[in-house]
Amino acid sequence: MRERSRVAAWFAVLLLALAAAAAHAVEAIDDRGLRVQIPRPPQRIVSLMPSLTETVCALGACGRLVGVDDYSNWPPPVAPLPHVGGLEDARVESIVALRPDLVLVPTSSRVLPRLQTLGLPVLALEPRTLRDVRRVLQVLGPVLEAGDPEAVWQAINREVQVAAQKLPPALRGTRVYVEVGSAPFAASEGSFIGELLVRLGAENIVPATLGPFPKLNPEFVVRADPQVIIVARGDAASLRGRPAWQRIEALRRGRVCALDTDQMNVLMRAGPRLGEAAHLLADCLQGRLGAGSPGR
Repeated sequence: MRERSRVAAWFAVLLLALAAAAAHAVEAIDDRGLRVQIPRPPQRIVSLMPSLTETVCALGACGRLVGVDDYSNWPPPVAPLPHVGGLEDARVESIVALRPDLVLVPTSSRVLPRLQTLGLPVLALEPRTLRDVRRVLQVLGPVLEAGDPEAVWQAINREVQVAAQKLPPALRGTRVYVEVGSAPFAASEGSFIGELLVRLGAENIVPATLGPFPKLNPEFVVRADPQVIIVARGDAASLRGRPAWQRIEALRRGRVCALDTDQMNVLMRAGPRLGEAAHLLADCLQGRLGAGSPGR
């Protein structure tokens, strides 16, 4: 009788342990549409995209990061972490050596299939729009069991609204060209940068039909004749050397907003600093930031 009681008690403890484990288990649907089982809140996270790194930190789980991609540099606590490569050249051996219990990876990463083959727990997320930013927060919050995803999103949204309110009505409808790469690649209406411009009341010269970040024929920009150009500071000096670009209104009137590296990082990352990005765009539209040389 005592033996049966001991066995029954052991089973009861086991069932309680299993129930506790199940209570912590989370099922997340990633950007591939795959259902990923996360058995417990991850404590050793590797992030392979700056916006995902910043989102983890915004949710209060920065201390769980054990490795990041080569471009993750904010917030400051991630700087001393091991860096394991970029989108095209992530070092799988270095990732494995960190013994992660979760790897956050963009869907476009070349190492994604290999990480899965090795049996590493992988969640593929790649925010490209404002809606995506909110969705990634909503996915990661329960997975990490950290932070308040909706509070983070509302803080972003409030800052975007504040940025829009400080833009004078006379500047609404300003035609804007945002260059994100010197080929040139641009941010279209369909990108999160384009969506921010819409929220501010500006007009993006690059339509969403070309894709979020299309490579443009430079003549397209000349024909669209933007009133403001936003570009990385290192590329600003070359704009006048492009055929016929001297005719563009933004260059004739010196309305080129040249952003430094840190500012471009804020603008280019679809994550928790998008409110700050909206303020950068508003300041550029008002000529208060990164002014280029006046026209000659």
